[in-house]
Amino acid sequence: MTEEQEMAVESVRKFVQNEIEPEIRAHGESHFSKEQLVKWSSKLSEFGYISAPHPEESGGYGMDWKTHLLIWEEVAVGSLDLALTGLINVAGIDLLINNAPQHIIDEYVPGLISGEKFISIGISEPDVGSDVAAVKTRAVKDGDEWVINGEKTWISNGEHMDIFVCTCKTGEGELTHIAIPADTPGLEVKGIEKMALNSQSTSQIFLADVRVPVANTVGKEGDGLKNTLVTFERARCHMAAWGYSIARRALEESVKYSQERTQHGKQIAGHQLIALKIAKMATEIDAARLLTLRAADMIDNGIRCDKECSMAKWYGTEIAVTACRDAVQIHGGNGVTKEFIVERLAREAIVGPIPDGTTEIQQLLIARLLTGIQAFK
Repeated sequence: MTEEQEMAVESVRKFVQNEIEPEIRAHGESHFSKEQLVKWSSKLSEFGYISAPHPEESGGYGMDWKTHLLIWEEVAVGSLDLALTGLINVAGIDLLINNAPQHIIDEYVPGLISGEKFISIGISEPDVGSDVAAVKTRAVKDGDEWVINGEKTWISNGEHMDIFVCTCKTGEGELTHIAIPADTPGLEVKGIEKMALNSQSTSQIFLADVRVPVANTVGKEGDGLKNTLVTFERARCHMAAWGYSIARRALEESVKYSQERTQHGKQIAGHQLIALKIAKMATEIDAARLLTLRAADMIDNGIRCDKECSMAKWYGTEIAVTACRDAVQIHGGNGVTKEFIVERLAREAIVGPIPDGTTEIQQLLIARLLTGIQAFK
């Protein structure tokens, strides 16, 4: 890291450890209120948690994506729920700055960067996951308005959002992004309960004759698929960081516990099989981080990096599952109790290989980019 990066990371690490995490641990795993999210996000944005990678003229810090990911990692180590809320803002701001009409940028981007507002991006549907081109939510023009009908699911930030960017079918083989204010009539949000990460919001969104101006179109009509693929590059870097961040926390907890716990007359860190788990965790975490920072470096240099982002996402989220499982094993019976954080980390890790393209989808993408042969249409 550069001296500037070291200072940025150290500052946010201390703030998360001393100010944010104690409040979040006291809160537990129940749903965050929007007031809580605004309080934490607005404080963290001063450290670059949301603001780092965006242009200074838009209110950001103009830093590179590598620095942003290093900062974001520190938040995720403290609270993945909180970090995921910021992840969606970061990806959404990037989408708006590069594609949205000026009136949408002026109204929403400053608040999104400061952490006082939140955005959702609606791609997935009940029957549409990785096959983005199969989106069924329909937008039809009626004069100078879009009329939108459909359903989205697995939408992060849904219950807290101020603006919703919805991927809609606007013609045969044509997808378009449309910005919908959260208070628009006909838009209904319903939360989804999961095995983990319930403090942040994951939602179903129903759209029934939702009307917004055609002027709210984000990008050109028909460019929705292309713009989504660009968003996926950045999102997959975040997902990889999701993995190695919670794996790092699992490692930190395991090192501490193995030094304190004794069995058979010595610290369990001295038992070879425990030592092997710790060494393996540390090595895989570093490998995952380096894969991700390579992809981020390519993004910073304007180089297309679908393959590198897929590699990072696949590897980062999968090593987290193993690392957190090993952390539970190192903790023994204590590892399955709510008193120790590794129980929660294990549940959070299991979720990671699914969003933003499953592990299997990443593997197919990598193979296609290497061979030129499609596994699917």
